[in-house]
Amino acid sequence: MQQDPASTQPGSAPDAAVTAPVGSHGDAAALQQMGFDHLIHHFDVIGMVVFVVLVIMSVMSWYYIVINVWRVVSIRARTSKVRHTFWETTSTQEAVRFMEEQPKWEPFSKIALDCASAAAHHQRHEGSRLVEALNRSEFIDRALRQGVARESGRLEGGLTVLATVGSTAPFVGLLGTVWGIYHALIAIGASGNAGIETVAGPVGEALIMTAIGLGVAIPAVLAYNFFVRANRVTNAQFDEFAHDLHDFFATGARVETGGGGGAVPARPATPAMPPKK
Repeated sequence: MQQDPASTQPGSAPDAAVTAPVGSHGDAAALQQMGFDHLIHHFDVIGMVVFVVLVIMSVMSWYYIVINVWRVVSIRARTSKVRHTFWETTSTQEAVRFMEEQPKWEPFSKIALDCASAAAHHQRHEGSRLVEALNRSEFIDRALRQGVARESGRLEGGLTVLATVGSTAPFVGLLGTVWGIYHALIAIGASGNAGIETVAGPVGEALIMTAIGLGVAIPAVLAYNFFVRANRVTNAQFDEFAHDLHDFFATGARVETGGGGGAVPARPATPAMPPKK
């Protein structure tokens, strides 16, 4: 009499039934070891140091991102008004007074005040050795160069931090990755089991550290490139404004580059008063 093949293996079905729950239980345990919570609660000294460094880098980069965004937006919002008002004011003394009323962070007014102060200082010392050593044009040009360099330097505040974070944060995260993989190999060797439940925790921790490093670096790199471009435009405006200031305070007329390019007096070339302290 022929027997049913299923009946010849009475233990096969029960064995499969027993094996399935064991596998599913192992997968569930592995998934529980692949979260951010597991990462925080199973840090060793190296992992904690790497995580703290990445957090500090992120805080610093976002601080300078916010500060520089505010600076760029504020300067661009006031640039046209400040420059237009300076050239449209009929009196040099009134223009200087308007520049003195601008906020301390406004750069164009500070450049104009440096120029006006240099012109007034040179005029007060006519006949002295100062005038013999430097004529009016050279003295004003020196003051403008110093003012433009100072304001350009202020625009670059925080860019070094952003560049450093953008270039080093991925490698700091990679250090956490290497350290996590090292622990995974140690766990495999100690248990003698290369199953997913053995390596999921350390490998998941390693991948999370890589993601954190990239998450810190990418905003810093994007912000750095944006601010470098914005500063390049602002520095070009500094140079243009400084050339116009030099022409006016040295010759009494502002040279218009558009159209005929002739020298057009902006206002009566009265001596500029030094800025109030």
